[in-house]
Amino acid sequence: MPELPEVETVRKGLERHVVGRTIRAVQVLHPRAVRRHMAGPEDFAAVVRGRTITAARRRGKYLWLPLVEDAVVKDAVVEDAVVVGGGVAEDALLAHLGMSGQFLICDPEAPLSPHVRVRFTFADSGPDLRFSDQRTFGHLVLATGGAELPGLIAHIAPDPLEPAFDEAAFVGRLRGRRSGIKRALLDQSLISGVGNIYADEALWRAKLHWARSTWTLSRPEAARVVAAVREVLGEAMDAGGTSFDSMYVNVNGESGYFGRSLAVYGRAGRPCDRCGALIRRDPFMNRSAYSCPRCQPRPRVRTGPP
Repeated sequence: MPELPEVETVRKGLERHVVGRTIRAVQVLHPRAVRRHMAGPEDFAAVVRGRTITAARRRGKYLWLPLVEDAVVKDAVVEDAVVVGGGVAEDALLAHLGMSGQFLICDPEAPLSPHVRVRFTFADSGPDLRFSDQRTFGHLVLATGGAELPGLIAHIAPDPLEPAFDEAAFVGRLRGRRSGIKRALLDQSLISGVGNIYADEALWRAKLHWARSTWTLSRPEAARVVAAVREVLGEAMDAGGTSFDSMYVNVNGESGYFGRSLAVYGRAGRPCDRCGALIRRDPFMNRSAYSCPRCQPRPRVRTGPP
């Protein structure tokens, strides 16, 4: 599933290619793509049509595009604010990419691939926007009143790269948990945007085992985790994310290259770049956890905090 760096890469592409453009028409080619829009596909197309996209935003693994109704943007400067060309954005087009969702900028004359679920064309007759999703786990929905932060995702914690992220509060909540540290990093109510890949990579950099109990962390250790998460997410964004297959690409159909820099994830049986010990793979929540047995020694079993 795309994690924060992949979603941020897509967000930047949307910001570059669709902000300031007015949606002329919407084609819903597979109803499952808008299954969370309770009024149905026809209503989704009708309420989005004619609106202008004013920004591209993200929290964790969710994207949203604030929309102005019946506004034409000409020579307007699009800033972080939701005021553009005299109109005020109130609603938003909210998206989750799921396992295989992609936003692609395409020539309007290009044939539709069989996995395109929703197509947006624009009043300027320029490149269109296509939501492609082979596995159909992703979704789009109109979030009423959601321009600043859609209510549907208000329960999701800020990610560590957001100005709203409070590191001191996060460290306190993390150390107060009864959980393994990797499980805590995957809890979107605690910290958003971190998935299986980058949790493993950050914990390797922090030299902490994924099963380490959160209540045993000192404040400096917890701060080291935050620093490692930020570092690995930043580097991954610079590389355009991680692509293991064609399921993840940016809006131009290009793959990310951070996979070449992974230290532990997917490298079971290969030498650790830091110490040479063979990387270990363990089952974890129906997935896998990768670690170095020397750099990240497994903690002694403890039943709970003292």
